[in-house]
Amino acid sequence: MGEIIIQDKVYDKIDFGANPLPKGEYENCAFKNCNLLNGDLTGFIFSDCVFTTCNLSLVKLDKTAFREVKFKDCKMLGLRMDSCNPFGLSFSFDNCVLNNCTFHKVKIKNTIFKNVQLQETDFTECDLTSSQFENCDLTRATFDGTILEKVDLRTSFNYSIDPERNNLKKAKFSISGIAGLLDKYDIQIE
Repeated sequence: MGEIIIQDKVYDKIDFGANPLPKGEYENCAFKNCNLLNGDLTGFIFSDCVFTTCNLSLVKLDKTAFREVKFKDCKMLGLRMDSCNPFGLSFSFDNCVLNNCTFHKVKIKNTIFKNVQLQETDFTECDLTSSQFENCDLTRATFDGTILEKVDLRTSFNYSIDPERNNLKKAKFSISGIAGLLDKYDIQIE
């Protein structure tokens, strides 16, 4: 194929809008303070990479591979995670903004979401088995046919999850979060 393989490189303060990232396979690379807004990462492969304080909003992710990728302090609005390459798909998010993203039918077991804004994010038919949502804002996030088996939502808030439409086997919730499981009944809990 002739695609480039880049290993162990650090990209710092680069605006990829002006100069797009070359298509290829990136292994053990670090992206710091980079702007990828509206970029096209179609067919790219990222393995063991870290994105810190980057703007990845509205990036095109058709068949993009994320394998053991960490996102920290990143702005990631409106991403179609459901168009990523499903093979080996694994990532974690720490202190990121992932509002208006789509994880429709994505299998992302054991994913860590820590201090993440997930407002209006779509988790319809997503497999989140054993994932952790630590201190996450799930305002108007959609859970429908979602596998939330063994998921930990104890410190997260503003979610609305219908237990009849989702698999919640062995999921963990806090007492204060129970109201989010009863929203559809329009009852008052004090």
